[in-house]
Amino acid sequence: MARIAGIDIPKNKRGVISLTYIYGIGSSRAVQILEKAEVSANKKVDEWDDEELGKIRSIVTEEFKVEGALRSEVQMNIKRLMDIGCNRGIRHRAGLPLRGQRTKNNSRTRKGKRKTVANKKKATK
Repeated sequence: MARIAGIDIPKNKRGVISLTYIYGIGSSRAVQILEKAEVSANKKVDEWDDEELGKIRSIVTEEFKVEGALRSEVQMNIKRLMDIGCNRGIRHRAGLPLRGQRTKNNSRTRKGKRKTVANKKKATK
């Protein structure tokens, strides 16, 4: 396994796919990194030599914010929204969807498992 930015990337996959295992690197950014390092996109990770791996590692660490630094920045941004009390921050705090989705029927991913509320029993005469 090759280790980049503290993550063991799979060696039996193509370089473009393997780089996406790092948080903060998607497919388009992976292609950019490989072009800059002058490594073929179709080359598998176990075919990379030490020089190519070193180039890729230096590009990822120097030019992009990935893994721990990126995660902490995202969490700080969410905390800032919650602290200033804007609508998005309030929705984060309540665990509801942020971007205008309806919540009557869907949004189970954000709201979690259903909490059933029992009906009022009707009085019998």
